[in-house]
Amino acid sequence: MATAAPRRVLVIDDSKLQCAVWRRLLEDRYGDKVQVETYTDPEEAVAGLAPDIHLLLLDWEMPEMDGKEVLEVAREAGVNLKRIIITSGHPADRLHEEFDDSGCLAVIEKMEPEQQAAFLMILDSIMRR
Repeated sequence: MATAAPRRVLVIDDSKLQCAVWRRLLEDRYGDKVQVETYTDPEEAVAGLAPDIHLLLLDWEMPEMDGKEVLEVAREAGVNLKRIIITSGHPADRLHEEFDDSGCLAVIEKMEPEQQAAFLMILDSIMRR
């Protein structure tokens, strides 16, 4: 029986530390079932956007190109919007105001414990499909 190819996950966040945190979480939780690509430069990241992405973790506020702009490029590149999670330090209600009409899977406040628990449930659902 053939082993399934690793799930392709892109992390786009201008914080190197946050990229490292997401990478470690994903690799520790899913091992060789995940292939994590991290980008601190959103303009560089958009070149890799394609329909084969299983999950896109996208920071909202970044210099040069913000999460809304990257989200639009992802849509145009054929990324399934239900595979995109917007992350931010802003409270969840603010995130919902900005992104509820976007069609993305979820918005996550990075530092809120309840949000993190919901995020892990979403991750498990995506990664175990």
